[in-house]
Amino acid sequence: MPRSELTDRARALRVDQTRVEAQLWARLRNRKLGGWKWKRQVPRGSYIVDFLCADAGLVVELDGGVHLGSVAYDDTRTHYLERLGLTVLRFPNREVTESLDGVCDAIFTACGGEAPHPSLSPQDAGRGS
Repeated sequence: MPRSELTDRARALRVDQTRVEAQLWARLRNRKLGGWKWKRQVPRGSYIVDFLCADAGLVVELDGGVHLGSVAYDDTRTHYLERLGLTVLRFPNREVTESLDGVCDAIFTACGGEAPHPSLSPQDAGRGS
């Protein structure tokens, strides 16, 4: 799929997110999970990933019923993303709906805990915020 088509498809997926994606997005957005910045429905190579934290190099994929017959495709996709240097976590939709806190804990751990904060520049160090 050409780049512009992939971008258009990603935008459409953001507008038409599933209920389960919305549940997880509510916990990831605005740096709510450990201060990490997340994006959703992001093109990476020739694929669109559900959630991406570029700083942690982490992709989170949610697998609904549509994924039941696509194990080989998902494996190929995962290997491709790993070759880009990304770690891929996959969660079945059911796990998200039944244990959202557990899913968020696993994501937080995979990120490495709290997001690193940029150090103060020398000119800011003397200022009392």
